[in-house]
Parts: sequence; C-alpha cells; structure tokens
Amino acid sequence: MKRQQENEINCLSGLNLAELEDFAHSLEMPAFRGRQIHSWIYEKYAGSFDEMTDLPAAARELLKEKAKVPLLELKHLQVSKDGTRKYLFALPDGQLVESVLMRFADRKTISACVSSQVGCAVGCTFCATGYLGFKRNLTSQEIVDQIMSMQRESELRIANIVFMGQGEPLLNCDEVIKSVHTIIDSVKIGGRHITISTSGIIPGINRLAKEHLPITLALSLHAPDPQTREQIVPITKKFPLHELIPALRNYESVTKRRLTIEYVMLAGVTDTVEQAKALCDLVRDLHCNVNLIPFNPIEDSTGKQIYERPSRQSQEKFKSIVERSGRTVTIRLERGTDIDAACGQLHNKMLNKN
Repeated sequence: MKRQQENEINCLSGLNLAELEDFAHSLEMPAFRGRQIHSWIYEKYAGSFDEMTDLPAAARELLKEKAKVPLLELKHLQVSKDGTRKYLFALPDGQLVESVLMRFADRKTISACVSSQVGCAVGCTFCATGYLGFKRNLTSQEIVDQIMSMQRESELRIANIVFMGQGEPLLNCDEVIKSVHTIIDSVKIGGRHITISTSGIIPGINRLAKEHLPITLALSLHAPDPQTREQIVPITKKFPLHELIPALRNYESVTKRRLTIEYVMLAGVTDTVEQAKALCDLVRDLHCNVNLIPFNPIEDSTGKQIYERPSRQSQEKFKSIVERSGRTVTIRLERGTDIDAACGQLHNKMLNKN
C-alpha cells in the first residue's frame, strides 16, 4: 500500500494483510499491529478501533486520528419477509452500489451477492442495472468491504459469495481477481464457495483460466441462438457464441472446473420449446449445470414494465426438455421478491427519489 498523505483518513476494511501491515508501518507501528487490526476486522467484524481492546490506548487514539474501519456507508436497507437483506452502500466518492445477503430455510449457510462495478456497460435489456449506465469500476477494497459491511450489520457469517450484483466482473478483471484472493486469504471463504458470473467476456474468461482460481465460473447465457441473444445481451455482437463456447471449453480443460449456465426465462422470448431444444444441444458437450431464472419484472427508464414472467407450467416444461442433455437443471429459488430484489432496482429507486 502506498504511503498516505499526512492528513488523509484511511479506511481499512477490505484491505489485505500486507496492506494493513504496510499501513501500520506508515504510522511507525510494528508490523504485528497490522496483523492485530487484520484479525479484528476479519475474525471479529470490528467496526471501530475502540473494539480492538488488545491494542494500547495510545495506538487506538492514533488510529482514530489517521483512519477508520468501514469504507462503505450504509444508505438504505430493505429486509424481505424471507430474510433476504438488500443493501445500498455509498462509496467514498458518493457513488452508490448494491449488495444482497440471502438466507435459505433448507441450508445453514449464508450467501451474499456483491457488485463489481457502479452501473454496467453490457446493457442487458432485462436488467435494471443496465439503465444506470456505466459509472466506474470498483476497487478490490470496495468489493471486499461489501462482504464485511454486511457481516457487521447482520452479525451473520457469510459462507458463499456470488459476483452477480451490479456490473460485469470480467470487465474489471484485475480488481475482481485481487478481491478473490483477499476473500480467500482474509475473509476465509474458500474458493469453491465463490462464483464469478459473466455475460461472456472472452478475454476475461481466458484470463481466469490462466489464474487457476478454485472458483466457479457462471455464464449468463440467457438465449441459445445468436439472434435472440444479440437482442437481449448486446455484447454478443462483440463476443459471439461461436467464439464464446470454445473459450468455455478451454476454461474447462485448463481448470477442470464445472461451469454454471445461467438462463433468464422471459415469457414468449426465451422460454419456447424450440429454444429449450437449442439450449439442450448447446450444453450437451459442456461440463456444466444449468440454472433457470424466472424473470423478476422490472420497469425501464420510462416506467414501463419490460418482458413478462413465464408461467410455472412453462418453466417446468422448459426444464424437462433441457434435462435431456444429461445436465443437472434447476429453477432458481427466488429470494426477496417482496423488495427491490433485482440488480439495480433499489439503486434506480433511490436515484429517482433524489
């Protein structure tokens, strides 16, 4: 970590161990003070230096002069009847970003969805984040502190992380990869419990393959044919399916990791029998699971609802066809449907209020 300006207030949550040791050194403290701070942040979820009782009083006072623990400021919290918690955080520059903490009745572990960008440049037509436009990439620290901020607020231990919030993770590859290392090494969430979702950024997929991270890669496919996919996932024009599928096969070959195929079901658009058969053919040679996502209705920038949700009967019929590929197919268990659950919805609502 670079030496900070004399009067600059540093935020420490989200930094890795080496950065915290470097910060301690910048205050002429021994390196083990950095390790103590690291332990308090990542093992005890401390939100202030007063909680760090094994640090001398003089050290705590100096730290309060030069730094604070949280990087993010909680601007709004929505809690669903199913226990899902939707957070809107303010970044140091005033930009807003969303995160979600999810609890499931059939499992003990807690999952969290984090954002990698403010807004998104991909522009998927069914996604509320796309209507925000792209603002900027998040830093690794901003990504990691989403996790720590949720743990501090909820007092719950998060066990699974999905990069499925705002933004395209593989358009912010360096910071996302750095954050994954911090999540594994500092937050102590194993790589096998981390999923990175992409709309199909081929250079990013190739980069992840070279990194050999023990994570799950999820492709937001959403349509099996080029024409439909270009309409709803415009970046398909830059990274077409006939180039994307070989990149996924290469990723499988290099990492030996099973892929997840994410597929949003839009009534009358992507839920037809013909597309189910095409999806079945497309994934037949991929080592993957298929996750079907019934569309969570949102409104466009004019307030008009875009797309419709398929019926349960349509969902089950689609699932049964795709299962003929021999792949495991699930219909996503939805969380937070009574709040602004879809990516970008809460952000958009708060912006419109202002």
